[in-house]
Parts: sequence; structure tokens; C-alpha cells
Amino acid sequence: MILKVLKINTNMGEPTNCYLIQDEKTKEAMVIDPAGEADKILEMLTILEAKLKYIYLTHCHGDHIGGVKEVKEKMGGKVLIHRMDAEGLKDRNITLTDYIGMHQVELEADSRVDDGDLIHIGEIEFTVIHTPGHTKGSTCLYCKQEKMLFSGDTIFHGTWGRTDLPTGSFEEMIHSISYKLMVLPDDVIIYPGHGKSTMVREEEPIYLELGPRKL
Repeated sequence: MILKVLKINTNMGEPTNCYLIQDEKTKEAMVIDPAGEADKILEMLTILEAKLKYIYLTHCHGDHIGGVKEVKEKMGGKVLIHRMDAEGLKDRNITLTDYIGMHQVELEADSRVDDGDLIHIGEIEFTVIHTPGHTKGSTCLYCKQEKMLFSGDTIFHGTWGRTDLPTGSFEEMIHSISYKLMVLPDDVIIYPGHGKSTMVREEEPIYLELGPRKL
């Protein structure tokens, strides 16, 4: 596997992490959360001689989707997003494009994913994990063979994503992390939507403290 991490500047102040994943043998590739600065993403895809298969969106917020249209127009690739966030792509009150000072992005998902779906890039397999909390359709992508989790805005180093935005829920967020992510192997590397990477073992103590107390 080839993994490239691009820091994409948006109007949010903190860059969004855009991930480019490629199968070395087939050259098939996937872009996760092309937030903007499409030229930067396109340049890397060209350098890799990538055959772009998928553009995967962990959720529908504007600071994760700003470069989708141009990347798709230039390189192809099917846009994938969880079905609960697919409709949110058309609603600026959910994408928050006005809030972050960007134009509404006109997007249509090519396919809608569900919890447990498998996505293949060449010989690399990813499992969709539905993790509502940041948005109702937030998802993570887990690659068991490479021990990698691409977590969007569900979990970050030392904290979790905001839950006070439209369709967000604190209760769902903690449940998603505690019962869907913290059950993964301790040595899984977490690649979040913002900030630096972490590991499951580094984050577990936070959610153990938040869990119900045993009598």
C-alpha cells in the first residue's frame, strides 16, 4: 500500500487531512476527504500514475468535500458516502458551507455505503464502520491487513469530534467510539480528519473513564 497524507487548507483554520491510498500492483487508488486545493490532490495522483477508483467521504461537512467536484471531473472515481449523509450533501444547513464561508458544493453520491460494506482498492480491503455522532452518517474506514483506521471527525488524538452540529449526538458519538472503534486491536493506527495520527491503545483510557461504572 502507498499512503499519502495531504494537509488541505480550508476556511476552518486547521487543515483537513486528505488521504490518498494506492494499491502498488494495480495502481488503483482512493482519495478520502478531498477537502479543497484540488490541484494539490491532482498533482499527487498524477505523480502516482493513479487510477482513481473511489472518492470516499467520511461525512458531508464542507471542510471535507470542497475538492470533490474538480477531482472527479479530472480523474474520475465514484463518490461514496453513507446513505444517512448522502442527502446532507444537498443541504447547506448540514454541510455548514455558509458557516465556514465557502460556496455550497453541488454534489451527488454515486453510491451509498452502509455499516459493514467492503471496499476494494486492488488487493486492499476496507470495511465501512458506521459511527454516528459527529453527523448521523459519519463513517470510518478500517483496513485490517494494514492495521489502519481512517476516522474522519469521529475520533482525534486525545478527543472526539464535535457533537453540537446538525444531526450530531454526544451519546451516539461515545457509543460509536467505545463499542465500534475501541474494540479494534490496540496497535491499529488512527488517521483522523484533522491533526496528528494516534493509536487505539493511546485512546482507550479516555473511553474507559466515560463508560458505565461497575457496581
